Amino acid sequence: MSGRGFGRWFFVAVAVLAFSGCGGNGGGSSGGSTGTLSVGMADATLPGFRAIYVTIDEVQVHSTSGDSWVTIGTPRKTVDLLTLINGVRLALGVAELPTGHYTQMRLLLAAQPDNGLNLFSQRHPFANYFIDESDVVQELKVPSGLQTGIKIVSGFDINANQTTELLLDFDAARSVVMAGSSGQWLLKPTIKVLDTADYSIVSGTVRDGAGLPVAGVIVSAQTVAAGVDPRDEVIVHAATVTGADGTYKLFLAPGSYNLVAFRSGDAGAYGPGCTPVTALSDTVHGGDFTLGFTDQIGTIAGTVTIDSAALDQHATLAFRRNATCGATTPFVEVASLNIASGGSYSLPLPAETYRAVGWSFDRPTQVVEPNPTVTAGVTTTIDFSF
Repeated sequence: MSGRGFGRWFFVAVAVLAFSGCGGNGGGSSGGSTGTLSVGMADATLPGFRAIYVTIDEVQVHSTSGDSWVTIGTPRKTVDLLTLINGVRLALGVAELPTGHYTQMRLLLAAQPDNGLNLFSQRHPFANYFIDESDVVQELKVPSGLQTGIKIVSGFDINANQTTELLLDFDAARSVVMAGSSGQWLLKPTIKVLDTADYSIVSGTVRDGAGLPVAGVIVSAQTVAAGVDPRDEVIVHAATVTGADGTYKLFLAPGSYNLVAFRSGDAGAYGPGCTPVTALSDTVHGGDFTLGFTDQIGTIAGTVTIDSAALDQHATLAFRRNATCGATTPFVEVASLNIASGGSYSLPLPAETYRAVGWSFDRPTQVVEPNPTVTAGVTTTIDFSF
């Protein structure tokens, strides 16, 4: 499979959700009183993929009492992350725990898939793999350092006779690493733990200039900052994709965001549209978009080299452009992808000037200067070397 085929997936952080299910129990602290912990996971669809399967074996939390790990769920299930969008809910575990403070969580991936069927009505060939838009199946290798469990450092409290709902925000766009010199596609999970008690809902519909719904539009909540490392000038906090009816739903922590809507491919692009939104706890907010369409599409393509790096070390590339957002015109991120050392990429983008930023572990952030301009029907080559 070519680098071009999978250069066409755009950033997605994840829609988040609340859960119920079955689980275990174990130690925490304090005098016999207990509360309930509910844990689950979500993601959003990625253009370029038909399915991304991950096999979740066990979910554990770390207790401050006795310095022990407590199992709160054993789903042992192969899950297509791309089905978990716009409020679709998947239970990972519910457990009654002693009250007290818990310091972190651990997600254990299985070495073998479950006995279920994939979208081809076939047994899963691997525990972790994807199917692309050409129906090519590709295994996702888990680096050896993660095989003992993915530790997620995020403390939380269990209170007496109360339920704490935590969301595992699995960011597939930043967790799947395109093949480089090793020839292997990698799964390096990027996961956040979110507490539903703090969250609000932002929902709406995306339409074109004729008022028709537009499916497959990435809607994301972003923030911008000045005077920071260029990689952090734009942060994508959450995202999802519109369904066939053009609707979407995002779960956001309280704060002020730029809500961005964008879709691009070889045939054309919608947006980006941008509107400011302030999310408040336990509140529903609206966010409708009417997006313009352009068929003036060019391509940014290139290679990634990370000198003296392990074969599975990867770089993240982000492409940003100005967009009108209320009374301001900030940079918004329209594309992001991970590429292992020695890999290549290709992105169809509307004709426009972009800010191209790349970074890798323990390497200085790179910013392409001057900002590259994409021309319709032309491939602009940008190679990154770290």
